[in-house]
Amino acid sequence: MLIDFVPTVSGVSLAEAPAFKKAPGGAPANVAVGISRLGGSSAFIGKVGDDEFGYLLADILKKNNVNNSGMRFDRSARTALAFVSLRADGEREFLFFRNPSADMLFRESELDLKLLEQAKIFHYGSISLIEEPSRSTHLAAMTIAQKAGSILSYDPNLRLKLWPSAEAARKGIMSIWDKADIIKISEDEVTFLTGGDDPNDDNVVLKKLFHPNLKLLLVTEGSEGCRYYTKKFRGRVAGIKIKAVDTTGAGDAFVSGILSNIASDINLYQDEKRLREALVFANVCGALTVRERGAIPALPTKEAVLEMLQNIPE
Repeated sequence: MLIDFVPTVSGVSLAEAPAFKKAPGGAPANVAVGISRLGGSSAFIGKVGDDEFGYLLADILKKNNVNNSGMRFDRSARTALAFVSLRADGEREFLFFRNPSADMLFRESELDLKLLEQAKIFHYGSISLIEEPSRSTHLAAMTIAQKAGSILSYDPNLRLKLWPSAEAARKGIMSIWDKADIIKISEDEVTFLTGGDDPNDDNVVLKKLFHPNLKLLLVTEGSEGCRYYTKKFRGRVAGIKIKAVDTTGAGDAFVSGILSNIASDINLYQDEKRLREALVFANVCGALTVRERGAIPALPTKEAVLEMLQNIPE
């Protein structure tokens, strides 16, 4: 979890931005808030600095009904910062300040084991795999959650600039690939992870990215919707066309939407009709999020999603 500094004006580079507004960020934290907004129960585990920004982030989680008791505060390192510029089309460029930031120094001994063991679903990204000690902590947390019967959910959320090289990113992301029960990736990530293959080719996805332990693989296509792959079936669910103001957090909102459905129906991915309904719900979560700036402020409530669902033609 980190602080994003977003320009007050869209469509300008970081150098041209007249001013920046701070916004809470970090994909797993966004997902935790997204689930809470949808009426689910979530907790966040991670490390921030023992500084004003770190306590602000802990407070934002608390205000959004996310259990933050698994957060730790580092006295020697600062909360991570990122400057994010919004291009005219709502897409983003990043400049990170992490040398090292507190999240990278999260130690295994600081894990809240009880919290992990209670989780029905344990969701994570790949940024915590870049450096030690957070990498070992991440791997330990996965093992603890899995042993306790959690479903493991993985959204790599590729941020190439944070890795030493493209090859290190590919290797790091794939190093825990076969452990996950659920994986969500974007089309760009398919191309990156397969070494440039066509992200729309089902055979590429199934041959290179589907693994025997995987229950559900989701490939998101932005406003176009998403594709789904399970051991038994595969298909596509169309997206919802909406004017994008800021795409930040749309993927995280989508993940919140599908995970909140799976949490209340663990075998959802075995029934294609129910899975498709849940993915329409998740697509709406993503669509509603791009209408506003920032991730956490824009994440929708269950009421907003249900209202929009009623207006979608069958």
